Amino acid sequence: MKKGDIFEGKVIRTEFPNKGIIDIEGQKVIVKNALEGQVVRFSINKKRRDKVEGRLLEVIEPSPLEQPAACKHFGICGGCRYQNLSYEQQLDLKKRQVEELIEKNGLSFDIENIYGSPITEGYRNKMEFTFGDEEKDGPLALGMHKKNSFYDIVTLDDCRIVDPDFNVLLQAILKYFKEKGETYFHKIRHEGFLRHLVMRRSVKTGDILINLVTTTQSQLDESEFVNMILAQKIDGKVVGILHTLNDNLADVVQSDETKTLYGQDYFYEYLYNMRFKISPFSFFQTNTLGAEVLYDQVREYVGETKDKLVYDLYTGTGTIAQMLAPVASKVVGVEIVEEAVEAAKKNAVDNHLDNCEFIAGDVLKVVDNLTKKPDILVLDPPRDGIHPKALTKIINFNVDEMVYVSCKPTSLMRDLLVFREAGYEVKRCCLVDMFPGTVHVETVVLISRK
Repeated sequence: MKKGDIFEGKVIRTEFPNKGIIDIEGQKVIVKNALEGQVVRFSINKKRRDKVEGRLLEVIEPSPLEQPAACKHFGICGGCRYQNLSYEQQLDLKKRQVEELIEKNGLSFDIENIYGSPITEGYRNKMEFTFGDEEKDGPLALGMHKKNSFYDIVTLDDCRIVDPDFNVLLQAILKYFKEKGETYFHKIRHEGFLRHLVMRRSVKTGDILINLVTTTQSQLDESEFVNMILAQKIDGKVVGILHTLNDNLADVVQSDETKTLYGQDYFYEYLYNMRFKISPFSFFQTNTLGAEVLYDQVREYVGETKDKLVYDLYTGTGTIAQMLAPVASKVVGVEIVEEAVEAAKKNAVDNHLDNCEFIAGDVLKVVDNLTKKPDILVLDPPRDGIHPKALTKIINFNVDEMVYVSCKPTSLMRDLLVFREAGYEVKRCCLVDMFPGTVHVETVVLISRK
């Protein structure tokens, strides 16, 4: 078996997040995007002493689990992976994958339940679309990256995980710039105007915020662009249209300057009868209704907080902190993104909470100044988990209980091994599916000192 060799085989199982496992003459081969039960053709593209990886070329026979996907872009667009499974099968697969990770890492605890999203279509309240072309030198496209492609873009006109209003607005904006003959920003030549389109929507109010991200290599007719958007027939209401200028070479949405072309640069979302101000670059859970399910579990695992001091590390816009504040003595939130901290402070004032303190800074450094021992720690870090040095400092707080919310189970397992060495064990665990149709799942664990 060497690089370039082509094989056929049946996928015996799918490991997190989307790794199809195939046995070829006793050798384990990992083929991404292959689903258990499929018979596939693949080529070997990586071969190391302890790992062999293949690139999927063709699905020869579908899996018995498969069903027709609701989205016509499925299989081409790289946004979703599991839309060809029933929702019950998606949940079963995600639960089993995390259980296998627990066992693989030598840990021993049960998953109490996996909680599904209240809705499985149109659940995303935020989407970042990219301008580009579907093939080299092809017409302008606006949508998501093609599966396994860094350059090619699939134009979406019926994306099933966003609100239908997003599809209407996306098509109108693409048509507008096609007629204008505008170019997209080419990642290699560093030439062009159009970069991204970011749309956010309040699930509870229907308010929509639109942010067009471009370079400074051309000019936008602002009034014409605004009038075109406001003329679209949608169910929600566009409350703000923004234009972000970004000449950075990196392919990320960031702002050198953001101008408000129409309305306001924020809207409000509601959770637990609390109001949260959402601005263009604020962090907020992208599935609002799913977030309520997630925070229900966090609140249950945290338990009684009366007269207790709670530290909410990696607090984002302070959602969890404010959810716990009404029944706690004090909650201290730490977040590295300054804009998110400012939003958290304003949200706390709006929600009449005077026992929340929010600190801007890296958890690794800020914890050195948090000298008072908390009663409970809540951890909700980014996908890569907790920095090893920060993890040591968190353990040194010597608290009896912690609740860890993770959006990447592999990062969580790594950190749980460190907690185990420090004398902690997992007392409870559940999963919450925030992203139907995709490979992702949230894990909530209650960690207690042995």
